[in-house]
Amino acid sequence: MMADHGEPCTALQASYCMNGGTCYQIPLMEALSCVCSSSYIGSRCEQFQLQSTSVNGGHAGLITAVVIVTLLVLTVVAFVLYYACKTWKTKTDSSRSGRQQYWRVKSRV
Repeated sequence: MMADHGEPCTALQASYCMNGGTCYQIPLMEALSCVCSSSYIGSRCEQFQLQSTSVNGGHAGLITAVVIVTLLVLTVVAFVLYYACKTWKTKTDSSRSGRQQYWRVKSRV
């Protein structure tokens, strides 16, 4: 904090800071500096800073992570189902073709 590195301004210099900022004189630099209240910023506390809060600002990263993980899990499940169906179809087709060969045998009558 500035109070550790400077001395409070004199009564004549105290008006250097605006909007309730605290004025400090920095001896090594022969300059004035301000420590602003939480609502103001700038070298002389001349700019109002709007405080904004978001309703779900802290949860945005968590929501994004949950969506990404869900999409990955759904993708893996889709691939597993695809290969399982493909394997099952191949097995059933080969077993059907084996049965159909017996029906194709011509009789000698």
